[in-house]
Amino acid sequence: MRTGVLQRITSRLLWFTVAALLVPMLVGLWYRDGVWWAFALPAVLAAMFAYAFARLPAARNADTGSLRRREGFVAVTLGWLVLVWFSALAFYLTGAFTGFAEAFFESMSGYTTTGASVVSEIEALPESVLFMRSFSHWIGGMGIIVLSVAILPELAVGGMQLFATESTGLEADKLAPRIAATARRLWVIYAALTAVQTLLLLLGGMSLFDAVNHAMATIATGGFSTKNNSVAGFDSVYIEMVILVFMFISGMSFALQYRAVLDLRSGRAPRHLLRSPEVKLYTAITLASIAIISAVLMLAETYDSVGACLRYGSFQVVSIVTTTGFGTADFNTWPRVTQFLLVALMLIGGCAGSTAGGSKVIRLFVVIQHARVQLRKLVRPRLVQTMQIGNRPVPHETTEAVLGFYLLYFAAFFIGSLGMTALGLDLVSGTTAAISALNSIGPGLASVGPAANFAGVPDVGLYLLSFGMLLGRLEIYPLLVLFTAHFWRRG
Repeated sequence: MRTGVLQRITSRLLWFTVAALLVPMLVGLWYRDGVWWAFALPAVLAAMFAYAFARLPAARNADTGSLRRREGFVAVTLGWLVLVWFSALAFYLTGAFTGFAEAFFESMSGYTTTGASVVSEIEALPESVLFMRSFSHWIGGMGIIVLSVAILPELAVGGMQLFATESTGLEADKLAPRIAATARRLWVIYAALTAVQTLLLLLGGMSLFDAVNHAMATIATGGFSTKNNSVAGFDSVYIEMVILVFMFISGMSFALQYRAVLDLRSGRAPRHLLRSPEVKLYTAITLASIAIISAVLMLAETYDSVGACLRYGSFQVVSIVTTTGFGTADFNTWPRVTQFLLVALMLIGGCAGSTAGGSKVIRLFVVIQHARVQLRKLVRPRLVQTMQIGNRPVPHETTEAVLGFYLLYFAAFFIGSLGMTALGLDLVSGTTAAISALNSIGPGLASVGPAANFAGVPDVGLYLLSFGMLLGRLEIYPLLVLFTAHFWRRG
């Protein structure tokens, strides 16, 4: 492990942190909310550390172009923690949070696109804080490391290790020969979707401030809103449908979306997107869940009309399966079977290569295929069959990695649930809080449901959930590998 390389990368990440903090500072100055300085001070502190790290002898002589895999894992974790900590300091200095644990939780929830909050009176927050919450979603949605690789040339040469480590899929889907070009192209799609949604929300009567904030939170599948009642605060079917469509789009791979744009520009149908087995399964799960939950709401006469059942049922399903967490209804009061289905959707999440959390549909697809093969072998023990995703064979090592992921995933869920219940939360609240953090959802059930928040969780619990958020955002392996003795051995 070359400390000089890590020092140099940390310095660059700190400079990016400075830039990220200056944006809400400018928003605070524009709206004269009186707390712009709370973002300026951490920015100055981060700049001092960035300069100090860059001036260290080992950092000046370091070659980041030959980044090694172990250094990539450490750099990814450092990148997230640096950004989260300095942003948490800014949140704390604004006075909007009662303690640093609450500020750290809110910051981690923002960058990991979880959307869980400890704030009860959201509309009372200064504009700069409201903007920073949504902006942190937008940055974290595509990934701080991918963004850094896109704009920092020094990381571009060895950036594939970082991209593969931070990638939300089974592997990094390299769209261009150089990782910097890959990241830039992904961000073009990302920014374009944000701009289009902002325009559509403006047409629906939202203010520019609300439209920008909700567009950033939607495309990042984050869920922070500027309203106490989330999207329900606008009471607009048009706004809900616009957000629903863009949530669904953001739950699909941005790499496939990029290829779809290339297909359309060439006058062809977006075959990569339409033929993707993962997108097909993702769409089927979403539509089936909407149909079932809406039907249950109708039979239970939860709402007065069929249209209302479809309206609220469809929005909550898409919001949960994409792990966005926006709300237009309190599903905590819905029939138990709908709550069970929503929790199941929390565990599944969106597609690989998207901003959605969860275990990802592609992993579910691999497990289903693996189970089918095993059942066939019970009848024909000598059967030799290769699993495929589309026309691509799935290597045995990938299947092992997926099965190992689920083992660690449910172990993390068990430990998180145990920790939350040990801290005094009831069974439903504790387990769904752990699910919410690990899958980047936002709301859980009971005392952490959509009509409540996480303000009642003790400080220790907030830090535990923050760790769960980071663990889930980095998809288990890159973070847990740092806690193994083998990782730190030489050779």
